[in-house]
Amino acid sequence: MQKRYIDMAERLGWEYLLIDALWDTQIGREKIAELAEYADDKGVGIMLWYNSNGDWNDAPQTPLDLMNDTEVRRREMEWMQSVGIKGIKVDFFGGDKQVAMRLYDDILRDADDYGIMVNFHGTTLPRGWEVMYPNFMTAEAIKGQEFITFEQSVADRQPKHVAAAVFTRNVVGAMDFTPLALNERLGSRKGSGSHRRTTAGFELAMPVVMTSGLQHFALVPENLDEFPDFVTDYLREVPATWDDTKLLAGYPGEYAVFARRSGERWYIAGFNGESETKILSFATPFVDGAAQGEIITDIAGERNSMGKNLVSLYRDRNIEIELQPHGGFVIII
Repeated sequence: MQKRYIDMAERLGWEYLLIDALWDTQIGREKIAELAEYADDKGVGIMLWYNSNGDWNDAPQTPLDLMNDTEVRRREMEWMQSVGIKGIKVDFFGGDKQVAMRLYDDILRDADDYGIMVNFHGTTLPRGWEVMYPNFMTAEAIKGQEFITFEQSVADRQPKHVAAAVFTRNVVGAMDFTPLALNERLGSRKGSGSHRRTTAGFELAMPVVMTSGLQHFALVPENLDEFPDFVTDYLREVPATWDDTKLLAGYPGEYAVFARRSGERWYIAGFNGESETKILSFATPFVDGAAQGEIITDIAGERNSMGKNLVSLYRDRNIEIELQPHGGFVIII
């Protein structure tokens, strides 16, 4: 199963893949080393999940007791380095007490010694770690996509929640929402789990509107054959880091439209946090006179179908876009 996901990452040109909790019992260290070698041959780096542990944490998910003791942690990181593991996702931290804050720093320092990237989950807000530690990539610190798989009531609130989070949580620092899920049901492909309330266009907009130093998409290999090639092309090319950012329109909890630039390419993305159709009008002052882009957006009345068209943009003229209920769009210039 993990090889299928590595193959998906290779097909999309993605740099990394996370192997989540329980890998120590479901796969084992010897096989993890084999997977790291298999992935490296395909140009993909492996990241591993760990439980933070300590007296503050009785979460049972394994691997346990490997991150809270300096000697044990550094020995574990030495093993990671030896088999080619590129990063860790450490989960279940116990508040903002001094012992917890010290543990964050200790993990980041030790991981930096071994060339390992860090993503914190079940964590406090990041407050400057990206300045202090070059290996700090992102932090959850948000009720993210994972929670949507647990309860339908949470899935029902996702559009409004996301439209608020980009103006509140995400302005503080990198936010690992684990966005961009394209299954209509989350948590299972066999009819159980929560029904996704957002459109595919909303999901495609999230990794542009939201920022995270490491953008962790919630996709499965089957998605690549369920959507048109232009969606696969977008997934292959959308950046995780940006050179410029502009807010074009928005109101917390209702809608958001951001423009972000990577190199010479601009992405304009927006989504509708409400259940009524919206017509948005906004300026694009960064356009040099006039420009033509490609817009990917929802097909009216269809939750999981998208179309692509050409769109003209002008520096001195607003563009109008109709957003479906809980829908979204991306323009690539």
